[in-house]
Amino acid sequence: MAGAAIKAVLFDLDNTLIDFWKMKKAASKAALAAMIRAGLKTDKQVAWRTLNRLFDLYGIENQRIFEIFLKETTGRSDDRLLAAGVVAYRHAKELQMRPYPGVVPTLRQLRTRGLKLAIVTDAPRFQAWSRLFELKLDKYFDFIVALEDTGRKKPSRLPFRAALRKLHVKPAEAVMVGDSVGRDVLGAHKLGMRTVLAKYGQVWKETRRCKADHEIGGISELLLIV
Repeated sequence: MAGAAIKAVLFDLDNTLIDFWKMKKAASKAALAAMIRAGLKTDKQVAWRTLNRLFDLYGIENQRIFEIFLKETTGRSDDRLLAAGVVAYRHAKELQMRPYPGVVPTLRQLRTRGLKLAIVTDAPRFQAWSRLFELKLDKYFDFIVALEDTGRKKPSRLPFRAALRKLHVKPAEAVMVGDSVGRDVLGAHKLGMRTVLAKYGQVWKETRRCKADHEIGGISELLLIV
């Protein structure tokens, strides 16, 4: 990268280091199927549409989402059905939760080069750390800036500013890597950071116009940029 020497790399977490949506979709569908097998009277497709609507309303990280789903679908919570869903969800999550190919060697190489690494995420701090520990990625990162730290989601400048302050680096000395143009690229660009769009993690098409300095089709390509 041209310009000031890069001293730090900030990463989004979900759909940048972890294929979060693939995991969330598979685990959620497993939970719905388990509840239906346990006696929930609904169709799989109807249940999936309902759950997605509730994700939009209450957030994809909501820890009570299946209880809310059951109340929405049946008018009440049912511990038997809830238990069936939660157990199936946890099992499927364990099977599906994986870092993208190349994440571990890339992080290791960045650390070897003496770069500081941190996470900037809209996820709650506990869930973010849990995912890192599950995948044994925690040791590569100095810290996480999560939603609780600033109360603001990306593309607000505040999460990025908080990370730069903790890392003791200037915006021009840091690069942000993320899958979202509208959150990761735009937010970092506002502060004068350099940006890398993780195209391999993009799930939804975005219309917001903000061009990243670089685009990568796999995380290992980052080593050719930084």
